[in-house]
Amino acid sequence: MRKNIDIEESTLTKLKIISAFENLSVKGLMEKAILFYVQVKEKERLKSLSDEEKEDLGLLLLMQQVDRDDTVSRDEIMDILEE
Repeated sequence: MRKNIDIEESTLTKLKIISAFENLSVKGLMEKAILFYVQVKEKERLKSLSDEEKEDLGLLLLMQQVDRDDTVSRDEIMDILEE
């Protein structure tokens, strides 16, 4: 998908110089920079979560990995709870 964006001439010149040093295209350099920025922001966000929010997020991630076709009967659940 192609999108046109307006970039200041000085910023574009800097991007071209950095991309030459990094042996990347300007597009590749911008993608790499954006990916890095997103990762930093995600880490900052995770650090700012409370312990309870971290547990909730962990539970959500585990729930997304579960096999929805794997079912357990009510009796099995009750047996586990009684232990």
